[in-house]
Amino acid sequence: SSARWAATTTQVHIDDAILKACGIKTDKAFFAFDSAKLEAYDNGTLSDVAKCFITGPLKGKSLKLIGRADPRGEHEYNMVLGQSRADTVGSFLKGKGVEKSRLNTSSRGAMDATGTDDPSWSRDRRVDILLGS
Repeated sequence: SSARWAATTTQVHIDDAILKACGIKTDKAFFAFDSAKLEAYDNGTLSDVAKCFITGPLKGKSLKLIGRADPRGEHEYNMVLGQSRADTVGSFLKGKGVEKSRLNTSSRGAMDATGTDDPSWSRDRRVDILLGS
């Protein structure tokens, strides 16, 4: 069911400063639970981010991609999964033309997780896209 799907997805959360500067209307892009694979329907939003950083208002700026996980796995596993998610988003953006030198990926694993059940855990499973320094 779609309710179950919603509870087992993770999202890419794009910082408000980037959404405003780039004129992007949505900040949702979803991964499957326990996965770092982007789905085809995510490509639009991430393509908009890439375009903004290549030829748009944020041309030449860098991005920070921080992968996150829910608290249910072991610490090491969650760190690796978070890094995998950040790297997946980074690879997508690189494939769209954003230079690797402008992409800084890292993982926080479950260190900042706040969820206590399936719906709130789904919010812990994400990649935060922030404006780099």
